Amino acid sequence: MAHIDDLLDQVATQTGLDDFGDPSFRDGLDRIDAAIERTARLTPLGRTVFEGQTKAALTNRAGVAAWERDHPELLEQQVVEPVFIIGLPRSGTTALSHLLAADPGNRTLLAWEAGGSTPPPETATYRTDPRLRAAQQSSGLLDQLNPGFKAIHHDPPELPVECTVLLGQHFASLMLSTMYNVPDYDAWLLASDMTAAYDHHHRMLRLLQSRCPGQWFLKAPVHCHALDAVTARYPDARFIVTHRDPAVTVASTCSLVRSLSGTFTEHDHTGLIAANWPEYLGTMADRVLEYRSRHGDSRFLDIAYADLVADPLGTVRTVYAWLSRPLSAATEAALRAHTQANRQNRFGRHAYALADFGLDRDGVADRFAAYRERFGIPFEAAC
Repeated sequence: MAHIDDLLDQVATQTGLDDFGDPSFRDGLDRIDAAIERTARLTPLGRTVFEGQTKAALTNRAGVAAWERDHPELLEQQVVEPVFIIGLPRSGTTALSHLLAADPGNRTLLAWEAGGSTPPPETATYRTDPRLRAAQQSSGLLDQLNPGFKAIHHDPPELPVECTVLLGQHFASLMLSTMYNVPDYDAWLLASDMTAAYDHHHRMLRLLQSRCPGQWFLKAPVHCHALDAVTARYPDARFIVTHRDPAVTVASTCSLVRSLSGTFTEHDHTGLIAANWPEYLGTMADRVLEYRSRHGDSRFLDIAYADLVADPLGTVRTVYAWLSRPLSAATEAALRAHTQANRQNRFGRHAYALADFGLDRDGVADRFAAYRERFGIPFEAAC
């Protein structure tokens, strides 16, 4: 694998830019690079993907830094009252995020603007930007390498992606953990002060909204790990929290990680995934409980997965009432059309079970007992 300094030099040569912004990104980048060498056991393709992913992140960082230098008025931009959709992975966060994006009045984060952020998008051409068109016309590398992954998770180019993409550009994101088996990096990340990572997140939102404004509706389960850092950067943020039986979310997440990371390695990491990912999710739940015990529930809305699946439109009505926002007839029609076009399991059914990872329901139930009790989460059918 190319040394990180070599990758930085390559990007600088290719772009003519050698300022990558806040240098603290090197801490996470060096950590993930070292962890990959220790445990990921990547194929040559996997190494190429990691290097390409790293260069793409550095290229975007350099472009953003240059744009900020040339546009000092960005410092006057305010990110006002962002709404974050959080919750355990596989608990409906993606479905709710995609549903809310059907309202054109909601500002969401698309992959093309997160990955190629300069020049920033403009309202008039947001849905016809050549970068979006290019993304829609490309099948995508993951679709080519692992076409079955669509049945587990899929973000079409015209629908929002997770904030893990932005945090990944600071190399402080569990997105990297789902792609590569790197428990040393994960331990560092979960113990990290995420202030600098959310500073980068804020800079990106500030830039992206500069010519295409709106109230942000964002999504990523990983925000659960860093609620203090999120609210320090966004003091008027509000949170929608989805809840589902942890036994199901653990089994499904482990299956997702094994499928995704298995794209880039031929080694069976099932034991490593089973040993680590239930605890990562348990830490998410613990930190939500701990934050809310200190700060109360006033900025949180809790949504049950079963309610979201049974009544998507009713769920949005609940969200809008909580936000004191009207829900127009045109928006309701757009929501219905989205629901009809994006039915669950349209790319195939995702099969998973705790037993596939040597885990059992009782052990998972014990780990998440406080979380389940606090939010009254029912048990689903055995998985």
